[in-house]
Amino acid sequence: MYIYGASGHGRVIIDLIESYEKIHGIFDDNPEKKEILGYPVLGPIPKNYVFKSSLFIAIGDNATRKRLALELSSRVRFANIIHDSAIFSKRAFLGSGCVVMEGAIIKVNCTLGDQVIINTGASVDHDCLIGDYVHIAPQATLCGGITVGEGSLIGANAIILPGVKIGKWCTIGAGSIVHQDIPDGHKWIGNKLILDPAPLIIVK
Repeated sequence: MYIYGASGHGRVIIDLIESYEKIHGIFDDNPEKKEILGYPVLGPIPKNYVFKSSLFIAIGDNATRKRLALELSSRVRFANIIHDSAIFSKRAFLGSGCVVMEGAIIKVNCTLGDQVIINTGASVDHDCLIGDYVHIAPQATLCGGITVGEGSLIGANAIILPGVKIGKWCTIGAGSIVHQDIPDGHKWIGNKLILDPAPLIIVK
């Protein structure tokens, strides 16, 4: 597997896979990144680079991950990573380029889109629909029947109550309790909607 990203999320991914997966190369656009966890960083991906294996985009920022996935989708297959300690229902569905980290739970009839991060100990209950480029942070809890739109971030230890619909490119603050639907591009902090919406990010 190749890895794109040599910062914090890259270290997490290397630590997850190196015991069972050969790492063919690690790329990063930052010229100051020379090494990560003992592996050399090869720099940016050359335009005509021929991949010998799948690639994982190890970048936590949702908009950046989307941009890179769209740029590279015609050149390489994206890997999925599910940690052995995670519980992933045989009746759940997974896109490409996703990671489900230690202790996470994905229940029956859930659908994860492409390039989704389900972080450590997060719980996604039955019949949830998670859009592309979403990040569910550590220990977040999504009850049943929730929809999370493209690019949204669910903060650590947030709780989303059953049936709530979260729009695209929303931000849910850490520790929040969400009890109502949230429009595209908005923020929710604590137990209330922030009326001044965050800019809606559209990446073509």
